[in-house]
Amino acid sequence: MAISEEEAKLERFLEWLQVNGAELRGCNIKYSDSRKGFGIFASSSSTQASDAFWKMSDVLLVVPLDLAITPMRVLQDPLLGPECQKMFQQGQVDDRFLMILFLTLERLRINSSWKPYLDMLPTRFGNPLWFSDVDILELKGTNLYHATELQKKKLMSLYHEKVEPLVKQLLILDGDSQSEVSSEHFLWANSVFWSRALNIPLPHSFVFPQSQEDVGEYLSTSHTPETDQVSSNVEKDIQAQVPGATSLGPGDTVWVEGLVPGIDFCNHDLKPAATWEVDGTGLVSSVPFSMYLLSVAQQCIPNKEVSISYGNKGNEELLYLYGFVIENNPDDYLMVHYPVEAIPSIPFSDTKGQLLEAQKAQLRCLLPKSALNHGFFPQTTSKIRESDEKETVRYCSFSWSGQRKMPSYMNKLVFPEDFMTGLRTIAMQEEEIYKVSAMLEELVESRPDEQPSETEVRMAIWEACGDSGAFQLLVDLLNAKMMKLEENSGTEEQDARLLEEACCDEEPSRDWDGRRMSRNKWSSVVYRRGQKQLTRLFLKEAEHALHLALSSSDHH
Repeated sequence: MAISEEEAKLERFLEWLQVNGAELRGCNIKYSDSRKGFGIFASSSSTQASDAFWKMSDVLLVVPLDLAITPMRVLQDPLLGPECQKMFQQGQVDDRFLMILFLTLERLRINSSWKPYLDMLPTRFGNPLWFSDVDILELKGTNLYHATELQKKKLMSLYHEKVEPLVKQLLILDGDSQSEVSSEHFLWANSVFWSRALNIPLPHSFVFPQSQEDVGEYLSTSHTPETDQVSSNVEKDIQAQVPGATSLGPGDTVWVEGLVPGIDFCNHDLKPAATWEVDGTGLVSSVPFSMYLLSVAQQCIPNKEVSISYGNKGNEELLYLYGFVIENNPDDYLMVHYPVEAIPSIPFSDTKGQLLEAQKAQLRCLLPKSALNHGFFPQTTSKIRESDEKETVRYCSFSWSGQRKMPSYMNKLVFPEDFMTGLRTIAMQEEEIYKVSAMLEELVESRPDEQPSETEVRMAIWEACGDSGAFQLLVDLLNAKMMKLEENSGTEEQDARLLEEACCDEEPSRDWDGRRMSRNKWSSVVYRRGQKQLTRLFLKEAEHALHLALSSSDHH
């Protein structure tokens, strides 16, 4: 019987895992569907002889950390290592770029030892970098449209300036004159990294083996970020307890981003059946320095897909990084921001700029859908997540005359105070600015040796302005956001209709091939519809708050 190309690939990969010391104990890797690619499934016989170790029967898969693609691994690579060491020391690149460069090169190398793994990875992705010119228009008006344009520009210039010349040179060094590098290889490597990397708490002794102190040196060097993310996610000696590796003392952990072949075939679910942990000593998995997949389900249902959670992420982040969305995602959020570039053109921009700085005000905020549960118009009666419980405190030890009363709506406010204080400052009128200056002067006179604190500046501004200016500005921002979304892609109702038509009697997770709507379009419509819904709901909250602020004594 002829086996399909997919099966042959899988066969080679499983053999490669085994040769490299990985163990599939209670699971199989199988093709899931065209949307998810390969996934991990509970095997039909997950109770094995090793059941005597009750803990072990929950371990589904063990992968030695030596098999992980990490920055250290790239720096030790015989071909790429020396070049990367140079760039790294000059501070030209960050550790994420190293891994993306490594993936680009290894995919092209004819005799790469990573071939069985790399062949298993998807060749195209569902994130907007891979959208056609027609598909990308579905995102017009959303944050992602702009973010994708910027990202593409950045990656392209990075490719032409650094990647292309270096990879060409290394392929020749490797004796390979056949392979041609293209920007698509680099885009592929970028998407592989962002959709599959984990932040791994590595045991200190694994990262800094006694004989290789020099390799460890690079971790503490400072370098410029190539991406606008945190420059280096390697936080040496971070005080962290590693789940499942309690034998490590605090501070004995180095967090490193990397790819772990095998574990990275776990797909995402809101109700995950498994979680991954690092085993430094081998106590749990009997493989020291390994990562294992642990079943957390009550019982393992044979042949059911084993999923993990990628964290509480909104559709904006899921689509941007992983290329998929979740309909009615409970973790969805709306990003609202006041455009920084508009500040120079507002009245008294210098003074306001200084005040924004003095109070560490935010001009952007993420508004989670779950925050609506304790607003003026709760959507559901569901229990509020602990993480959403927040005390908004407006209190200051210094007391000015004519103190404003705490408004009655305080505890129903869904907008974070960091953002509110930023908006209050932007919206200040001339007489309010004078008032604040006078109040802060009074404060400094009372204790000349000390500058007003962040909180005191915030309180003085609130004392002088109240909330109505900030709410009015917020209503304007949300209205503008709604207009931009609707102008570009119609109303929330139109999106809902599109999705209904696409879905008539079919699960969206079924094969995309026979559908009337492409997967990219479907993802875009689900995402933008969520954005319109959240904009509408937060606008309603802001309008109500404005109404209360104007009608209460808040309005001096």
